[in-house]
Amino acid sequence: MSEKKIIKVVVADDHPLVRHGIKTVFEAYDDIDLVAEAENGKEAMEMVEKHSPDIVLMDLVMPVLDGVEATVQLLNRHPNLKIIVLTSFNDMELIKKSLKAGAISYILKNISGALLVKTIRDIYKGKLILSPQVTKILLSEVRDSSDENFKLTVREKEILALVVEGLSNKEISKRLFLSNSTVQFHVSNILSKLRVTKRTEAVYVALKQKLVKLPGQDWQ
Repeated sequence: MSEKKIIKVVVADDHPLVRHGIKTVFEAYDDIDLVAEAENGKEAMEMVEKHSPDIVLMDLVMPVLDGVEATVQLLNRHPNLKIIVLTSFNDMELIKKSLKAGAISYILKNISGALLVKTIRDIYKGKLILSPQVTKILLSEVRDSSDENFKLTVREKEILALVVEGLSNKEISKRLFLSNSTVQFHVSNILSKLRVTKRTEAVYVALKQKLVKLPGQDWQ
């Protein structure tokens, strides 16, 4: 029997009560290990260097160094690190800046503890998660006049829809009965055609330009 993988997490938030609440939630799960806490972006970077976490829960508005800039600097040094923005702000500009910086997910602090843990597990497995509130905000920016032609093939649109749904390359390959390398090739082409470098940015463009239909999401 293989050992259960422990997901190492750093929490960066300038509110001690928020950090304590998250720590209390994690104590109920044996596959989540809160390895360090930080009260600003600078400390978050130090904790990442010291503990090599899998995931960082990143607040945005913090002293010394904000979450967006910390995300940019962390991913420049650790491109495989997964950063989840956990914030109270559902501002469009902050959402776009965070996704452009490379955050893999953007969720709001009204999320339940159980759903936060589920999100962390899904992100660790390679899924892309946006809260329904954030998805709704992104969709509010859609312009009916958007008719930019990205020249996606039928297969690329099919794969893009699954990326928007939050599936990893491995899950897409199983769903469509394709090899992992084929899916990776198509995803690379999609990012190139959409003129983005990250899956989160591709999701934003796909929703804004109505390239795919919005999938149903289970956020019960």
